[in-house]
Amino acid sequence: MRSTPLRRRPAVALTALGFGASQAGNLYRARSDEEFAGAIDAGWDAGIRYFDTAPHYGLGLSERRLGAALRSRPRDQYVVSTKVGRLLVPSPETAHLVDTEGFAVAADHRRVWDFSRDGVLRSLEASLARTGLDRIDIVYLHDPDDHWQQAATEAVPALVELRDQGVVGAIGAGMNQSRMLTRFVRETDIDLVMCAGRYTLLEQGALDDLLPAADEHGVSVVVAGVYNSGLLARDRPAADATYNYQQAPAELIERVVRMARICESYGTTLPEAALAYVRTHPAVACTVVGMGTAAQVTETVRRANARVPAALWPALESAGRHSA
Repeated sequence: MRSTPLRRRPAVALTALGFGASQAGNLYRARSDEEFAGAIDAGWDAGIRYFDTAPHYGLGLSERRLGAALRSRPRDQYVVSTKVGRLLVPSPETAHLVDTEGFAVAADHRRVWDFSRDGVLRSLEASLARTGLDRIDIVYLHDPDDHWQQAATEAVPALVELRDQGVVGAIGAGMNQSRMLTRFVRETDIDLVMCAGRYTLLEQGALDDLLPAADEHGVSVVVAGVYNSGLLARDRPAADATYNYQQAPAELIERVVRMARICESYGTTLPEAALAYVRTHPAVACTVVGMGTAAQVTETVRRANARVPAALWPALESAGRHSA
């Protein structure tokens, strides 16, 4: 699989398709260790060498499972990213409950926002312990939407220090919005951003701010949420399809159905087009897709390798794709 070096940190290269490990944290439903290990095996066999996780995913379960699945593989052959900003604090008083943030795990820890220098160092140290890996290659600030000041003035300098010391290879920010990511690109010394859901076949808000800024400053872009949390994940969207993690409005589903028909008329499918479209921008180094089973990996790789005709993009444009 093709790899692209980060523009500002060429020693760190990302495969065109990255493995998002949120499902390893039992996102929405429980999964076994064996099921996730099989997904990693399938991804490795397909050439995927970039794996993304976070403490938030399953209160550390994703990091533990990913580390266990990768630990026996040659360390210089893959790239791992995790995130800082949420510290996991033991919470024995709620351990009998289920996590309230979408993960099917016991609520034996609670998440505490912390973008201070100490919080960054403590978070990374804990991530290293959970994964059992000797290093983390990329560290992102995770969803600092309500914490700009502390993230920009305390967390980023702490990450810059770690990067300059060679502790981590590259630093960035990951968010579900493009506006603040653009501020990070323009106002701080980061190497890459992970933009979820704001640059997709359906929605191109990042074209107005983030992608031009990334080009200008030599910052690489990792695109996540390419299916807009489910709406673009099937050949035809289901009536109960989700958009931005909520029930999609009927009029939006109708618009996506029209897009799907256009894709089919050009010999491709909606998910194949969704993966292909985001690769057309030169600032995009990688697309991260959440996967939890070997079958999901196989299907995602097939979609990513599908040939999508360039004539599809103007056809979708003329049909009002940008009105989302």
